[in-house]
Amino acid sequence: AGCSNDPVDANLKFASGNHFDFPLLSDTKMAVAVAYGAADSRTAKKARRIAVLINEDGRVARIYDPAGTADFPAKVLADVKKDEL
Repeated sequence: AGCSNDPVDANLKFASGNHFDFPLLSDTKMAVAVAYGAADSRTAKKARRIAVLINEDGRVARIYDPAGTADFPAKVLADVKKDEL
């Protein structure tokens, strides 16, 4: 799943336009962003672009901050293939 602090309608348009095959959640109150460390407070104007890899037990295995860099997909795939998640 993905999460953005943009409104639902903007996320729906973005997800549809990019052919996402996963849900893009809307966190307009910044609760998820604060909980995962992507924003310092609920009054922040924007969240930083981070990614969180959650393992099969529902625990945070890795945090990528920043996410979206050129080598980001390769890092995530390498981490997913590791046994110690």
